[in-house]
This record gives sequence, C-alpha cells and structure tokens, in this order.
Amino acid sequence: MSIAAIVGGVGGALAVLAIAIAFVWFFLLKHNNSSNRNSEMGSSDPSAVAELRRGEGPGSLTVPPITDPHGATQFTMEELEQATKNFHESNLIGYGSFGLVYKGLLRDGNFAAIKRRTGDPRQELVEEVAYLSGIWHRNLVTLLGYCQEGGYQLLIFEHVPNGSMCNHLYDTGQDSTKKLEFKQRISIGLGAAKGLCHLHSQKPPIVHGNFKTANVLVDENFIAKVADAGIWKLLQRIEDAGPSGTTRVNPFQDPEVVQMGIFSQINDVYSFGVFLLELVTGQEASHIDSFGSNERILQWVETHLNSNDFVDRRLVGSFTAEGMKDFIRLTLQCMSFPGKRRPKMEMIELELDRILEKEITLTTVTGEGSTTVILGSQLFTSE
Repeated sequence: MSIAAIVGGVGGALAVLAIAIAFVWFFLLKHNNSSNRNSEMGSSDPSAVAELRRGEGPGSLTVPPITDPHGATQFTMEELEQATKNFHESNLIGYGSFGLVYKGLLRDGNFAAIKRRTGDPRQELVEEVAYLSGIWHRNLVTLLGYCQEGGYQLLIFEHVPNGSMCNHLYDTGQDSTKKLEFKQRISIGLGAAKGLCHLHSQKPPIVHGNFKTANVLVDENFIAKVADAGIWKLLQRIEDAGPSGTTRVNPFQDPEVVQMGIFSQINDVYSFGVFLLELVTGQEASHIDSFGSNERILQWVETHLNSNDFVDRRLVGSFTAEGMKDFIRLTLQCMSFPGKRRPKMEMIELELDRILEKEITLTTVTGEGSTTVILGSQLFTSE
C-alpha cells in the first residue's frame, strides 16, 4: 500500500510538472511569434519607413497604392503630389512624348520619374500599363505604375540617376566632366541593343517606335537602360486623333515609315543605327542634313571619313582603327536601304559584343589607341 501511494504521488507530481512545462513553452512560443511579426512589419512596411524619414506621425499615413487586377500598380494623386512637392518646377527634369517629367520620392523611399499629361481616364491606358509593367530587363527602364485622377494621366517609372546619354555625349565645346572613351560607348550601345532585343523577342514583338539617344538613360555605373518602351503604342491607343506630332524632322525616324505608314522591328534598327552614329561623332544627328536618303547618308559619311573629322575628337587615343572600322560598318548596315537588308537586333547585339571584346583585347596589348580613322575609300570597298 505504501509503495503504491509513493508511486502514485510521484506520478502526480510528474504530471503537474509536465503541465507547467507545457504552459511555459506555449507562452514563450507565442511571445516569440508576436515579436517576429512586429519586427517584420516594422522593417518591411514602406509607408512606415517613409513617414519615419519625413518625421511624421502614423496618423498622417496616406492610402497605399492599389494593385490593379491586371497586375499594374495604381498610385494615388495625393501620393504623387507629396512625392513631387505638388509638381513643383524644381522637380521638373524633362519633357517627353508623354508630357512633363518630374522627379519624385515615393513612400517606399525610392526615387521615380513621373510623367504627366492632361487626359481623361482611359481603360486602354490601364491595359497597356498592366502589360508593360510586367516586362523587366536590366537594360530597360521599369514601368512601376500609373495614375488617372484630376484630369491627368500619369506614368511612374524607375528613376535612372545619370539621366539621358544626351547629357554625356553631345560635344558642346566644353570640357566634359565625364569622358566616355570608345570602349564605354560600345558598352552603352551594347546595353541599349540588349534592351531593344528583349522587346523584339516578346510575343508578339514590342516595337519601340520612338527610339533615340534621349531615350537611352545611364545609371550610376553607366549601364544603359532604354526608356519609353511601348509608349508609342500606348499613345496611339489613348489618343483619339492619334499622337500629336510636330513638323520638325526627326532624324531617328526611318524614312520607310513615311513611305509604308507602319512600324516594325526594322524601323527600330534604323533608329538604333542613328544612335550608333551619334556615339561615334558626338554630335546630334539633327545637325546632319543628309537623312532621308541612303545615298546622301553614305556620301556624307565617306566625305567626313576622308577629311578625318568624322570621329568625336574626344575619342582620340581611346580606340583602334580596326575597332572603329567595324563599328562604323555596323552603323551603316543598321541604316541601309531597303530595310529588309538590315540586321536583326540579336545579330547587332552579338556584333557589338564581339567588337567590344576585340577592342578591349587590342587596346590592352598595344597600350594605346589610334588618332586616325580608316579612310572612307577603304571602308566602302571592304566587304
């Protein structure tokens, strides 16, 4: 009897101890889970981070962006006004095909390029933005979302800190703060080619329609990003009378577009060729009065090659004659007539990659570049 009592007492004590341990374990687990949830919310909530930076209390939080069922992010006008200080002129950074462009600080702490134009809400804009915002590539400017409020249509893009290549390329006669040597220019051209190639590889292919030097942006490492991809088609859909244009000649527009009235990938290739021409000359193509005729373009190029004033003088000593010859030949192939003779973007990408690798190898071995260019007579007799 005494042994049974002892065993029963010990068993009861163990049972009570087990219950106590289980209670303590449950309490600690619940406390840890609660702490983890709070820390994740505190570190990942973009609204809280942005408001903390602004020194505002939680009572002033704005409504978060709405995710459209199609996949696009719909920003509120209130948020965009806060991001741009009510679209203050000090935040105005440019003007493009979609209207004025402002730099803004979003609630998540990231900068954005916000493009604004007048217009009523259109479902076509939502559909195009939903499609374009799903296309990502390292060499394309990402479309973040849209807003349609207060009589305005707005597109929100990622902000690329070093701006357009126009700011770094055109020879203004002043000393450039950033000298872009030939290999860097080839690399930027290669990046832009990869961006266009990715657009053309979509099914169905996306035609840029407005490719130009101003739409080639560079980040802090001078990695090229093609901007405004698909905006040309978007404008066609949302403007009843068609995109508003000007009578000013656009040197980047393929003359065959005027003849045929349609856009295709080969027209983007022509525009890309004009971009390559600007990379070599350092001058705006609008200064050249030979566009619109293949014969006049070839004559202009050959004349300037023979006079040795074709290549940007800031490139002296940073290129090899062989590399420059290949680059110019590719440029002319992109601008050749008829358009069916032009190479596709994937072939252009491969050729630029080859030219860059060869140029790096040659300049590394020789230690310096050339101060002259191959003569036009030799260039045009070469296969």
